[in-house]
Amino acid sequence: MTPESTRDSESRSGGADQDPRPTRRGVLLGVSLAGLGGALAGCSTAAVPYDANEAGVAPNGMAQGAMPSSGAMPSSGAMSSPGGMQSSPAPASSAQGGGMQSGGMQSAKPKKKAKPTGTVLGAASEIPVGGGKIYTAAKVVVTQPARGQYKAFSAVCTHVGCIMSAVTGGTIDCPCHGSQFKITNGAVITGPAPSPLPAKQIKVVDGNVLLL
Repeated sequence: MTPESTRDSESRSGGADQDPRPTRRGVLLGVSLAGLGGALAGCSTAAVPYDANEAGVAPNGMAQGAMPSSGAMPSSGAMSSPGGMQSSPAPASSAQGGGMQSGGMQSAKPKKKAKPTGTVLGAASEIPVGGGKIYTAAKVVVTQPARGQYKAFSAVCTHVGCIMSAVTGGTIDCPCHGSQFKITNGAVITGPAPSPLPAKQIKVVDGNVLLL
């Protein structure tokens, strides 16, 4: 074998079996990149006073790192009102809640029973049982056929319009022509009256006879 062929075979075998270990150039390149990253990481982005020395210390003695950052300032939302009191919403007006009583409904007072209106004729005690009394001004005769039972009729005779004069013996008597009427229903007992006495409405209220 010639020397040229030997060198060719060695060069081919050397290309096929390269050393897998990193080369010196790759190691140096990695170390240079690591050093550059460390240097960049060591640099501070904080502002340095204008008249600070090489160590970043200002003449007043404050170091570069001692300067408070803008992020340390309290936000406007965290500030309390003057005097340390935090403002709170005003409570609802008590007048608004007090305007409603019992769900807005006031209990209605019971209505008093209205008294009947009419003309007071007199005391019921003045009318005798089995008799009656004539009220000439009102032209009414009131009788009490039985205790507590009161009747009232017109005191004008149905004959010629005379006013009754007496109530005796269970009858209402006319003084003009002698006509007589029953105290129970005003019917004619003795003429010449042609028709009974018209009935009137009365009511006893508080011991008085009231003409309705």
